[in-house]
Amino acid sequence: MFTSFFQIWLWVTAATAQTQRIRKTYFRKVMRMEIGWFDQNSVGELNTRISDDISRVNNAISDQMSLFLERVAGFVFGLVIGFVIGWKLTLVVIAVSPVIGLASGLMVLTVSKLTERGLQAYAKAGAVADEVLSSIRTVVAFGGEDKEAERYDRNLEEAQTWGVTKGTVAGMFQGGVWIIIFLSFALGFWYGSQLVIETEELTPGGLIQVFFGVLIAAMNLAQASTCLEAFASGRAAAKSIFDTIDREPKIDCLSEEGYKLDKVKGDIEFLNVSFYYPTRPEVKILDSLSMQIKAGETTAFVGPSGSGKSTTIQLIQRFYDPTDGMVSLDGHDIRTLNVPWLRSLIGIVEQEPALFATTIAENIRYGRPGVAMEDIIQATKEANAYSFIMALPKKFDTLVGEAGSQMSGGQKQRITIARALIRNPKILLLDMATSALDNESEAVVQDALNKVCRGRTTISVAHRLSTIRNVDVIVEFERGQAVERGTHRELMEKQGIYFNLVTLQNQSLFDTADDVIGDALKDFELKVRRSNKRNSLRLRSKSQPSSDFGFSDSLSGSLKIPLDKDYTTENKLKDDEDKPTEGVPLARILKYNQPEWPYMLVGSMAAAVNGILIPAYGVLFSQILGIFSIPDVDEQRRQTNGICFLFCIVGVINFFSHFIQGYCFAKSGELLTHRLRKVWFQAILKQEVGWFDDPRNSPGALTTRLASDASMVQGTTGTQLGIIASSLTTIGSSIVIAFYFSWKLALLILCFLPFIGLSTAFQNKMLKGFANEDKTAMEEAAQVSGEALANIRSIAGLATERSFVESFEQKLELPYKFAMKRARIHGLCFALASSSIFMAYAASYRLGGHLISSEGLEYVSVFRVVIVVLYSGKALGKFFSFTPDYTKAKLAAVEFFKLVDRVPKISTSQSDGEKWKDFRGAIEFVNCKFTYPARPDAQVLNGLVVSVKPGQTLALVGTSGCGKSTSVQLLERFYDPDEGQVLIDGHPSHAVNVTFLRSHIGIVSQEPVLFDYSISENIQYGDNTRTVSMEEVVEASKKACLHDFVMTLPNKYHTKAGAHGSQLSLGQKQRIAIARAIVRNPKILLLDEATSALDAESEKIVQSALDEARKGRTCIVITHRLSTIQSADVIAVMSDGVVIEQGTHDTLMAKKEAYYKLVTTGAPIS
Repeated sequence: MFTSFFQIWLWVTAATAQTQRIRKTYFRKVMRMEIGWFDQNSVGELNTRISDDISRVNNAISDQMSLFLERVAGFVFGLVIGFVIGWKLTLVVIAVSPVIGLASGLMVLTVSKLTERGLQAYAKAGAVADEVLSSIRTVVAFGGEDKEAERYDRNLEEAQTWGVTKGTVAGMFQGGVWIIIFLSFALGFWYGSQLVIETEELTPGGLIQVFFGVLIAAMNLAQASTCLEAFASGRAAAKSIFDTIDREPKIDCLSEEGYKLDKVKGDIEFLNVSFYYPTRPEVKILDSLSMQIKAGETTAFVGPSGSGKSTTIQLIQRFYDPTDGMVSLDGHDIRTLNVPWLRSLIGIVEQEPALFATTIAENIRYGRPGVAMEDIIQATKEANAYSFIMALPKKFDTLVGEAGSQMSGGQKQRITIARALIRNPKILLLDMATSALDNESEAVVQDALNKVCRGRTTISVAHRLSTIRNVDVIVEFERGQAVERGTHRELMEKQGIYFNLVTLQNQSLFDTADDVIGDALKDFELKVRRSNKRNSLRLRSKSQPSSDFGFSDSLSGSLKIPLDKDYTTENKLKDDEDKPTEGVPLARILKYNQPEWPYMLVGSMAAAVNGILIPAYGVLFSQILGIFSIPDVDEQRRQTNGICFLFCIVGVINFFSHFIQGYCFAKSGELLTHRLRKVWFQAILKQEVGWFDDPRNSPGALTTRLASDASMVQGTTGTQLGIIASSLTTIGSSIVIAFYFSWKLALLILCFLPFIGLSTAFQNKMLKGFANEDKTAMEEAAQVSGEALANIRSIAGLATERSFVESFEQKLELPYKFAMKRARIHGLCFALASSSIFMAYAASYRLGGHLISSEGLEYVSVFRVVIVVLYSGKALGKFFSFTPDYTKAKLAAVEFFKLVDRVPKISTSQSDGEKWKDFRGAIEFVNCKFTYPARPDAQVLNGLVVSVKPGQTLALVGTSGCGKSTSVQLLERFYDPDEGQVLIDGHPSHAVNVTFLRSHIGIVSQEPVLFDYSISENIQYGDNTRTVSMEEVVEASKKACLHDFVMTLPNKYHTKAGAHGSQLSLGQKQRIAIARAIVRNPKILLLDEATSALDAESEKIVQSALDEARKGRTCIVITHRLSTIQSADVIAVMSDGVVIEQGTHDTLMAKKEAYYKLVTTGAPIS
């Protein structure tokens, strides 16, 4: 009892501690990697490694290792007994050991390789799931649910193939080990009988002792081989983990090496710099770039998308190192400088702001750890964020949600600007920093940025050339080179490329603009001295955008779970998920395996044969004992030969039954896992968008469940089911044999089974509680790692890697404590079960001796009963070891069926709902009131009333957070209004078929979301109801000013966009999104700052294409650039969730109220 307890407790404890260290070391090393490494490793795959793969390593080194050592020790001591009693016979029996060792080695090698390939396929599937779930709004908007389910399924099919092959190979090798063992017993028994009968070198008792010793050795060796599959799986999983741990980063962001300059002026120089991105070495981004950026000056980078502007910013941050040439700071090659110190000098404000799942105050504090609250307040005032923060119920303690999902686009941008201001950097990088702000905020924030730029080296990436006229230096980029350089005046006098761009952009203003408005806008632009419009910071990491749909004031599409427990408890959605769920019966799980019932039936029969053969072997072995009591020597020889022949028969049967069992259960188990993951993923995609707002349903949590829970559920079927069937058959047949030969002895043995059952039940109950707590705690750790990896560029830019490493390690402490408690429970229950078996042996021998002496029971019968009890005890141990897996499987099954049984509030899978042929596109919001499910205390719409006729354009304007984008999400039926209704051609939206409605709506957003498809496939994604021809793709690309760029790529339209479009600049992604909308040919077109990421030349052409696309369509435009909507049929000014003014541009200007003030002065709407 004591040795069994310490055996399990100490090994599980050691494995838990080791797994904890591996998790910490792996995550720390991942966070140290250079950005180029993340270009080649997706977030989904890395998350799978942290959750699923490290768990496989844990399984390989915990109780499996202790059982393996126990069995190896039993093998060694069994041989020692054999050699001491009869070395000749022992040598003959173990002569086949090298063959067994070779077979086991081959099995480990083969299973390891097959497991590794299966894990790679599952990692790819995990990457797809992560990409899709983090972009769920885009997926449902374009009706891509079925397409994404098929993409996910393709990776599952590959994993299934490797899994079936692995199970078949493992079954074949295990069967091979058993046939060798039985054949060696046949040979050994024949030779042993010769030693007893012919040469009399052994006594019958000595023969029995040798055989018992070798029997124990063989049984332990065979059972030890079953551990090798777990070792092989863990070894394969560990390979990719330790490959990462052993890799030295090319740019180590946590290193203490490198110089730290005593004084920094801020002179930056590019000296003959050439650069290729690691994932696209065939495309030269920078071509012998040489330029100087003087300290204290503001330098603006302009040029077409993809010309290398943002790449230079990434080289300054040392996200990458130049392929050739050098970037220097104050004359020092930045490669010789300390990386964290260098990045601490730099502040950056991007167009796509990244916030973290904590409070507003903590998000700002990331800019300068340890900063006082007074400084945070001052920074928010300068960034024009203070007013909206103080209007929130919890003010600075308000949780922003993962990636700022609880904030509007403008609010996120202002928080990001405050974070940059509080950083007090020596070098400031502005990438269209005010693009998400309304006019009021833009003027105030731009003025604050102008102040903070003074005395600092500032680089501004811009497309709106009118905003950079007063900067110190303008650099014109083209094809990776600085082709022009000078002030605005100098470049205009030169009449070169910059002059042509300025002239082109000025012509793009609406000719109908009123002179007064034009003068006012001109004055406003002159004030905005160093506007920082974003070009296309290359999101080369695998991180998802902070908003998957890009609405400027929407609840952004980022769906990862907040890390703060208060958020989770206070904002849980009141849904049917909150109801307590009863345990799931095994029968319902097996029902999902129903199509594979022939495999399960044949596999169960093979497992039953295996189970019966074990006690049958015991009967044969006990028969040996009776042979030597036969006086006739010839009869002894005849029976010896017969038993040897039966051993051979049993061995052959055992080989085929193991092979069949391995294949059948591997097939049924892998098909079940495939089906569960597929059904699970499809069920997720069917849920309404509001369901994803629940922090418990973040992409990180959902992908973790997909990766681990389906495998856990498989633990109740597949290979485990074969072990259960074999074990139960062994136990059942052993009891029958025992009752047949001595019912008294059998009854005694049965008295010990309740002790084993009670210990198992106790362990089951205890482990179930720990499993629930452990699952929750591990999901919190997964949320930290998921958020960190998804926003790795922002974290690297802020040099806050250590903070996330510490947070991750802190979140691991709770599951570590649970695992330590679980180890003690597991050890105690294992000890009780094991000791009960030995007590049963002792009692059986004692009663057997009594029955022989008092009732004349044959000693052969006693041995027969005891031997089969020995095997039933081993089988019971196998069955007992299944308990922890079964507990986890039941818990995972609860989550699975809870989701599968859930009825979405807005379902896309149902065929009901109204449809009509003459879809015109008339839209009317009738007294709509709405609050987001995750923020029921914040009323977003307060009785919205606005309408637009078919073919007309409605422009929604207003300050950030006023409800513009929320109204669009109601139109898309991402949500339904709490009160009032949205009418489509007079039909209430909640009565319209969801798929039908969305098929008539197209969207072009400010932050476009692309998928890991080719460029052509991303464009074809615009219409998933049919096959879009290549001719249509090319035509749409030409209209979106995309075709020429695509044709410069080596693979043209077959070029991969990367996860979330990470291989393309923002401007390039924007044009692909526009082409995608054009291909859709919708009746209703939604434009949200659709051309904001384009350069001047592209913007004019694309704006013209969009104007053409608007003809004959109902169009809703959300914009802050009011000069672009003057031709709209209806302009609606929104404030606090209602329309306070609407009409045409001329009508509203004549009224000289809110809209007039907004246009002429940028004054706040009231």
